[in-house]
This record gives sequence, C-alpha cells and structure tokens, in this order.
Amino acid sequence: MKTLLLRLWGTFLIFSPLLPIRAAEVTTDAIDWLPWSDAVFARAKAEKKLVLLDVVAVWCHWCHVMDEITYRDPAVVKLVREKYIVVRVDQDARPDISNRYEDYGWPATVVFDSAGKELAKRQGYLPPKPMAGMLQAFVDDPTPGPSVQAEPVIAPAVAGALTDAQRAAMREAFLGAYDAKLGGWGDVHKYLNWDALEYCLTEGAHGDGQMKERARQTLTAGLGLIDPVWGGVYQYSTDGDWVHPHFEKIMPFQAENLRVFAMAATLRHEPQWLESARKIHGFLRDFLRSPEGAFYVSQDADVVAGEHSGEYFALDDAGRRARGMPRVDKHLYARENGLAITGLAALYASDGDEKVLAEARRAAEWVIAHRGLEGGGFRHDDVDAAGPYLADTLAMGRACLALYSVTAERPWLARAEAAAQFMETKFRAPLGYATAVAAPGAPFTPKPQVDENIAFTRFANLLRHYTGKDAWRKSAGHAMQYLASPVVVSQQGYGTSGILLADRELRTEPAHLTIVGHKDDAAAQALFRVALHGAPPASRIEWLDAREGPLPHDDVPFPDLPRAAAFVCAGGTCSIPMTAPEKLAEKLAKLAR
Repeated sequence: MKTLLLRLWGTFLIFSPLLPIRAAEVTTDAIDWLPWSDAVFARAKAEKKLVLLDVVAVWCHWCHVMDEITYRDPAVVKLVREKYIVVRVDQDARPDISNRYEDYGWPATVVFDSAGKELAKRQGYLPPKPMAGMLQAFVDDPTPGPSVQAEPVIAPAVAGALTDAQRAAMREAFLGAYDAKLGGWGDVHKYLNWDALEYCLTEGAHGDGQMKERARQTLTAGLGLIDPVWGGVYQYSTDGDWVHPHFEKIMPFQAENLRVFAMAATLRHEPQWLESARKIHGFLRDFLRSPEGAFYVSQDADVVAGEHSGEYFALDDAGRRARGMPRVDKHLYARENGLAITGLAALYASDGDEKVLAEARRAAEWVIAHRGLEGGGFRHDDVDAAGPYLADTLAMGRACLALYSVTAERPWLARAEAAAQFMETKFRAPLGYATAVAAPGAPFTPKPQVDENIAFTRFANLLRHYTGKDAWRKSAGHAMQYLASPVVVSQQGYGTSGILLADRELRTEPAHLTIVGHKDDAAAQALFRVALHGAPPASRIEWLDAREGPLPHDDVPFPDLPRAAAFVCAGGTCSIPMTAPEKLAEKLAKLAR
C-alpha cells in the first residue's frame, strides 16, 4: 500500500495548489512526445542525444501544471528539441513503467543516456528554470547524478516467511505511526489506506480493542474524503488533516475502499459504513461505468487542466455541470475492472443487492470476452504496447475468486485457477512474481513489486483452500519469500499492514462455511445469504449441491440431509447442522468475536 500511494501522489509537498503560475509565451510548436519503445534508444544513439522520459497520470493536477508551464518554457523547449529524444508514458497504461518509477510520484522525470542507463530521477513538478538547468547539466556531463543509486540486492527470506522478530517489529512500526489525534497513519497526507484498515478491522474483530478503535476513528475521519455530491473517494488530503482533498478519483481508491467499507459494515454492524460503501458504488455506477458494463479508469482532479478545482467541487450537482465536467479516462483496463468487480462482490456480500451482483457479472463477462488471453491470462487494454502485466491477470483472478465466493458458481473458480496458472507460468521470478514479462532488448528487466506480491500471496493462499491443491500454497510461499526479505521489510516503514495480512493468512486456516442443499431451494438460498453477510474476511464460503458433484476441495464428508443446512468449520472442528438462518447468524457472530 505504501508503494501504491507513492505511485499515485505528485509533488504537492512543495507547491501549493493555489500558487498562481502562468505559462511563458512561446512561438514554437508543442513538444513532439514519443511513446516508450526500445527504438527510442537506438534513435538516441544514432542522433547522439539523451532520452527524457515524462511519466504522467491523466488525472494528475501537477502533471497538467508541468505541461502548461514547464514544457511551454522557451529554454526547456529548445533544449529538449536539440539535445533529447522525448518520451511520455501514461502510468495507468504501462504498469511496468509505473511500477519501476512508483517512488517518484507523478509526474516523474527520468533522464537516460543513449544506452538506456539512468542519469537522473526526479519527483513531481519541476519549474522551468530548475528543469532547464538539469537538462543542460546532463548535456554537459552525461554521468549519473545523486538521484541514481545502486539498487539493493534482495535475498529471499531465510525461513521463507516472516520471523517472530520481524512480525513484532513490523507491528510496532505500524502502531507507532498512528495519528491518535486525527486518525490515519502519517502526519502529512491523510488517505484511506485499505490494507491498514483491513488489518485493524480484522484484528479488532478478534478482540484487539486498540485496533478496533483505530479502524473506527480512521474510517470516521475518512468520511470527509467522500464526495458529498457525486459520491466516490478523493485520493487524499494534504496539510496533515482530512479537509484539504486532492480531487482526483481513481479506480484503486474507489474499488478497494468500497471493499473495506463493506467489510466494516459486516464486522461492525453500523449503518454509516454500508451507506459510505453505497456512495462509492453510486459514483462507479454513474460516472465510471461504460455502456458495455465495464469500468473506466479515473475522473480528473481538474476541470480546466492545471487549475485547482477546490471551488468547483464545493458546488452542488447543477453548479458543477454548468461549469463543465472533469475528464474521465475512458480506457477499459483489465486491472481496473478486476478491482471494481472485487469491490462490488464485497458490497453484494454485505447488503445483498442483486443489481450490484449483476453489475459485477456484466463487467467480468466483458473483460473475459475482450481482454482474455489464451491460457487464462488477461491483457491490459484492447492493444498493448508491451506486456502482459501481472496486475491485470492478478486483479481478474481475484475478481473471479470473489465471484465464486458470493455465487458458488464453479466456472468462476475454474477461471480463477486458470489465471493463477497463467501467472505461475509467465511471471514467476527467482524471487517473487515480476510485474511484467521481460521484453527482449528492453533497457531494464521487470522486477517484483510489493503490493502485487501481497495481493498474489493472499489470492494464491485462498485459492489453495478452495481447491485443496498444494501447488497454490507453494506459489503463495514463493511470493512471501520476497515479501519477508529483510531488505523489502526495511523499505516499508510503517506501511507493513499488507505484509502482515498476508503473513497471518498463510499461518492460519480460514473459517469454512458450507451450505448443503439444492441451489434452487429457498431454504438453502436463505442460509447462503446469511453466510455471505456474516462470514469473517478471507473465509472459504461454499455451497454443496449434490447434483453438481463433490466440492472442488472435498475435505469434509457432509451428510446428506432431508433439509438444507449450514455447517461452520473452524479450528479443526465443525458445527452441528443448522437449518434456521437465525441460528447460523448467531454462530457467525460468535465466530467473528
């Protein structure tokens, strides 16, 4: 989660969004940006030029400002035209490039020599004078500057998992970084960190009162980041509080916080969390859903590129629409859709709205039909310049497993397992799972990325429990070897909650909830509905209909009963059969505690 946030932020640390900036007048044409490709470096070598890479996000305020100010400055334009091959990458479109430079936020500015060696990596908005000075400095002396450091050597965890000492230290770092006054973690930016919230919610459900209170305080404070007019979650707030939002609404924050608010509604049984989840869902449905039923990527922070939109977002719906609408990035990426589907499945489990499930199904079916690859994987877009990327198949694998858990329809489990096999074949690296397939002749090799390996570990581990196949336990363990490496752990600071979640799930058996009965039997349907609503997170939820044959992981010999019944298995024992939904609800409430 820490790495994701670094990837999404720009340099709001230095430049106030209210700063009055005016672009210099130029009489030259705009800069002719090229797409990223291996041919860029061959051309740079032939023309004896350096390479300038500008990594941007289409929703990013400071990317717009840099476009309007820095890249219209005559000195900058002259330098890049005469001495550089200039390349621009939309980080949402290229997960491999995005993951490599995630620590630099957006915009990220990278200078290379013609052989592809990095000379400088700069974070965020660069005004014209510093930018021109940097560009000229590398023309004069094309050797790496201080921003380019040797990458640390990451060795696998000796034990293949977290040690007790690591686990204790990571938990202590997580607890110590909490802002007891305002809620949240850190004291500069406030955002809804979904891994941290899930960790606190689940630890709180297991009896940790301190974690329970921190989840409540942070979720309550984070309500201020939900757009009161259109719904949806703003990315973060600056100034160390929750009332100075940056207004972009990007899919990871919508989907993952939809999932976390739905989880809070299930675990805490308080109406405000379900209401918040529905507000996020409303934004997805009304603003980011395409006519095909798949989901778009983001809504921009700015109505006019480069102009701060605080006044705009203070308006009501009519007032906003009268001034125009922020741009929506209408790409239909498999990754973003997988995230959205998983969030919708969590909302359906919490509130039982069949329309929400229908939306999740429709998006999944569209992605399978239009982004599916042979062998069970997924491409990113309609046509990809590179790839495939781990994030797309991982997000869709998680989505299919989530759909299986809330429908008990076995084709979804088969698709989840096919996605896992594709990832095992394409992305397994010596340590962890790499973010993309390495392209021949590329200037650098894709590496594992922390957030992706956390998600992969949790996905593969839960898939192991659903299928009974030890191969997926081994896959989860391979990713955990990377996550538990001392170098990786040391880089996380207080952003350790995702690794702690993965570690806990690898070490414990999930609750196993099984409904036995025909799927067209109203009594069995009522029991399954209660199971979905009350199950602890990461539970194994299944429906045994004898007409479909044994469960995929047929590890419990459930009896053939004359009436539909529910069984709850946890801690090495199984409950007696429960035929009354209220009895199952009572059992699940006790299990959650």
